Amino acid sequence: ARDLSLIEKSGAHLVFAPSVAEMYPEGHRTGVTVSGLGDVLEGECRPGFFAGVATVVTKLLLQALPDVAFFGEKDYQQLLVIRRLARDLDVPVEIVGVATVREADGLALSSRNAYLSPAERKVAPALHRVLAEVARNVAGGAKAENEESRAARALLDAGFTRIDYVAVRDAETLEAPGAATRSRRVLAAAWLGKTRLIDNVAV
Repeated sequence: ARDLSLIEKSGAHLVFAPSVAEMYPEGHRTGVTVSGLGDVLEGECRPGFFAGVATVVTKLLLQALPDVAFFGEKDYQQLLVIRRLARDLDVPVEIVGVATVREADGLALSSRNAYLSPAERKVAPALHRVLAEVARNVAGGAKAENEESRAARALLDAGFTRIDYVAVRDAETLEAPGAATRSRRVLAAAWLGKTRLIDNVAV
């Protein structure tokens, strides 16, 4: 209901919201898997996650067939997975990334932020701050491996309780940067208590 209210206030005229039964009728057995992009980082931490994302997004795109579909860059790996599936499966929809919206202190807006305690909320902006430092240092010539290790330590020192990954990757393939890399991205996932936060910054 809250989502519908926000959508209405934004000026939307139509909402396509199929039920679970409509999306996955009895006997549904077909899925979509994006190899490579869906296997690293989040794919390693959450096995099978991107298969679910790729399947439901493919179905939604084919059912609605919009001219353009917008996905936030905060979930950067998800954006790349969706771009790849649209290209590989010839889905006639333009996939556009939308810049991450942040609080004044740099924390990326996310529904997960509501689960942070007041003390954790004060620590949370360190994620973006540390990733921005990594991006600046790598752009200035620092070794990615050294920056990844330094960033993980900095996040733990700031109060994060567990680090799933901090990685500097090719911004198009999410592979380790190489001679053919045109742009890079710093991506991270880290825990504050029971809340898992993700973020990324362009180099």
